[in-house]
Amino acid sequence: MRIALGIEYAGDAFAGWQSQPHGRTVQDTVEAALACVAGEPVRVTVAGRTDTGVHATAQVAHFDTGVKRPETAWVRGTNAHLPSRVAIRWAVEVDERFHARFQAVERAYRYLLFNAPVRPAVLSGRVGWFHLRLDEAKMRQAAGLFVGEHDFSAFRAAACQAKTPLRVVSEAAVQRRGDMIVLDFRANGFLHHMVRNLVGALVCVGKGAQEPGWIGELLASRDRTRAAPTFSPAGLYLCGVSYPPCWPLPDGGRIIARPTLALF
Repeated sequence: MRIALGIEYAGDAFAGWQSQPHGRTVQDTVEAALACVAGEPVRVTVAGRTDTGVHATAQVAHFDTGVKRPETAWVRGTNAHLPSRVAIRWAVEVDERFHARFQAVERAYRYLLFNAPVRPAVLSGRVGWFHLRLDEAKMRQAAGLFVGEHDFSAFRAAACQAKTPLRVVSEAAVQRRGDMIVLDFRANGFLHHMVRNLVGALVCVGKGAQEPGWIGELLASRDRTRAAPTFSPAGLYLCGVSYPPCWPLPDGGRIIARPTLALF
């Protein structure tokens, strides 16, 4: 049978999602805990592999198992074997045609950027930081240029293995809440480091180094060397994965759990 999972984790506690020989990744940790409940090895497939330091409030995954357990056992039983920085939020049995990665139709990320002269202490590792005052109005204007279907070659990592740089962005929003700038992105998919590169470019606009129209120039250039440096992973959260409503996932597969200051 196939089980779908909703997973939440603090990325600064792990060396990324994907399994590594040292075993200090989210995948290795979750698989070991699930195996304790299943009584057999378990291999998990995830909707989006996150880098070291990147968090998730609504990651989606699936795994196959030959044993029958109550859905509550996959949640509470697994959590009993997990460290405090990762938790299974829900578990549902799905048809074997369901695939957490290939059937996702949209993903959502939020970046929390602390904009104050002094770096944060209590929020260290949970938010990004920039010391100069940023103009969020210009950043919002620039972000609007990301919306639509574009070639994002100027915003992909050199090691990106995606077959095409074309992505459809349906949301690129910027808002300020006191000293926190909140950046939301939603798209049919993201390239390697794409969100962090979008944030880096918007920070350049916000600090006055570039005008908002520069974003259009970067998109047209398709040249990564002309863009801003990749921004810190600390404030990045995978906060939603959407699926066709035929799958019996929470909220019909349209899951958005965006972090706010209330979480801290």
